[in-house]
Amino acid sequence: MLLPLDGRNIAYDLIGPVTAPVVCMTHSLASDGGMWAEQVPALLAGGFRVLRIDMRGHGGSDPVNGPYTMSQLAGDVAAVLDALALSKVHYIGLSIGGMIGQAFALEHGARLLSAMWCDTMPQTPPGSTQIWEEREKIVRDANSLSPLADVTVERWLTGEMKARDPNRYRQIRDTIVGTTPAGYLGCTAAIRNYDFVARLPSVKLPVLVVCGADDAGTPPEANRRIASLVADGRYEQVASARHFPNVEHPNTFNHIMMDWLRSR
Repeated sequence: MLLPLDGRNIAYDLIGPVTAPVVCMTHSLASDGGMWAEQVPALLAGGFRVLRIDMRGHGGSDPVNGPYTMSQLAGDVAAVLDALALSKVHYIGLSIGGMIGQAFALEHGARLLSAMWCDTMPQTPPGSTQIWEEREKIVRDANSLSPLADVTVERWLTGEMKARDPNRYRQIRDTIVGTTPAGYLGCTAAIRNYDFVARLPSVKLPVLVVCGADDAGTPPEANRRIASLVADGRYEQVASARHFPNVEHPNTFNHIMMDWLRSR
């Protein structure tokens, strides 16, 4: 479904009983709401309504000329909730989705019942400027994310997952290719310019932070730090997983997710 907003469209998917509590999900950079496909059946079976939102320039959402900020991206989530008349939700976000989740909690915290931030960071990674500049140049020169697709999906998923489910692995790779350069570059600008460390202690809602044990890009120590900074924060780790533990080990991830939501 498409939501018209300020001359552009935001793509979202909302399924489940109208009266059920809502779980709002945001995805990683160069992905879309389809990265949560393994979680949707468990959430519906558990009695939840599921809202997946595609970021600007990702999935079915129109790109916007950048750069973007985390506050703007969190504002897009708030705009979708407003349009759908959803006053309070549980929030789940991974990677930049978790960064947006932190911004949302800081700026729109009254709308949250709980938050689950996965494989993310509390601030722009120290020393990451050169890495992002190199990736951005590749995308600008090619006007495409195709040159980044293979190396990116290898950071996200292990070779064991590729061998076990090559079709799903390929699907996620193809989603990277399908991301618009404008959306990617706008979001990398947001990743390169944020810091929530000093503000996270002001978050009062319950927060679960989850990370793959072998995630090199947003490593466990950074995720543990987020949990330690939030007053009601907790940390869980998924063994033998990289950046997408929800895809790599869906049963383990879903067990953690459903226990968390039921306890809320």
